[in-house]
Amino acid sequence: MKAAVLYAKNDIRIDETEIPELKPNEVLVKVKATGICGSDLPRVFGDAAHHYPIVLGHEFSGVVEKIGSAVVKLKVGDRVAGVPLKPCNECHDCLAGNFAQCKFYSFIGSRVNGSWAEYVAIPEVNAIPLDESISFEEASLVEPSAVALHALRLIQFQGGEHVAILGGGNIGLLTLQWAKILGAQDVTVFDIDQARLKTARLLGADYTINTNEVGFEEAWKGITGNKGFGIVMETAGSDATMKLSFELAANKAKVCFIGTPVRDVTFSHKQFELMNRKEFTLTGSWMSYSAPFPGAEWELTLHFLKEGRLNLHELIYKKFPLQDVEQAFELYRKPNAVKGKIIFTNQ
Repeated sequence: MKAAVLYAKNDIRIDETEIPELKPNEVLVKVKATGICGSDLPRVFGDAAHHYPIVLGHEFSGVVEKIGSAVVKLKVGDRVAGVPLKPCNECHDCLAGNFAQCKFYSFIGSRVNGSWAEYVAIPEVNAIPLDESISFEEASLVEPSAVALHALRLIQFQGGEHVAILGGGNIGLLTLQWAKILGAQDVTVFDIDQARLKTARLLGADYTINTNEVGFEEAWKGITGNKGFGIVMETAGSDATMKLSFELAANKAKVCFIGTPVRDVTFSHKQFELMNRKEFTLTGSWMSYSAPFPGAEWELTLHFLKEGRLNLHELIYKKFPLQDVEQAFELYRKPNAVKGKIIFTNQ
């Protein structure tokens, strides 16, 4: 089969590789659509890959091509979305249903070969059947949607609050949609990119604020009656947005960091003191899983996709055939050239 193989930093090539052999509990998926995640970029452009060579890709969908001898629920021809986490299912965290905290996990597309290929082998439990109404492109975005929903479920979001979302990238726009579905009083998206803010309005944001504009503080204070936001979802992982989240939080708020920082973050003692003074709750959110595996986050994403209440198509910026992988990554080398999700497709 053909696969996009990462051989070293900045060295990704289409190459011929062996079609994966199946274990008894696995299925072979013919990949139809697979996305580039922000976490893939430091693997391609930096030193974050666990080993070389590696086939990346963990956001994907496709058709079951072959099944292992112990597979009982799936059959050849089934349309599926792929779940990338492979927990050990034996440690304390797994037995408690905290699969993302498993210390002995593997992960499709980072620890083992992933979906930037014509075929990928995954455990049967990692393949979720798709309704015919859901396109393969939409299904390749189920994983990031589940990431966004997981964060809101983690903080036990019940609706009725002023919600601030910091960062209008893919995860931010998915968090926006879930906050609306789950009953937010209103949702305000903060970003510095007007195109992202325009997309946020299209996807249902009640307010958008460009933090590069003079006087943006008065805008958010007006929205909340100067009380701040009861829910603050940080999705960018940047120094500026993490600090801003402390400013935006209302007294007794819930603040959730979904974004992953890539460099050291430093708070002044006055900034950090806001957490004490406001007594807000701060938590991080990691991945997209709950019990029973892979979790309600995945089930609900597919349900609301089928119902037409999640818009994933609007997140797709460009689609490339897999063989054009280098052309796709050339876009990432240009500042601010990528305005959404890039997806690879196979015939």
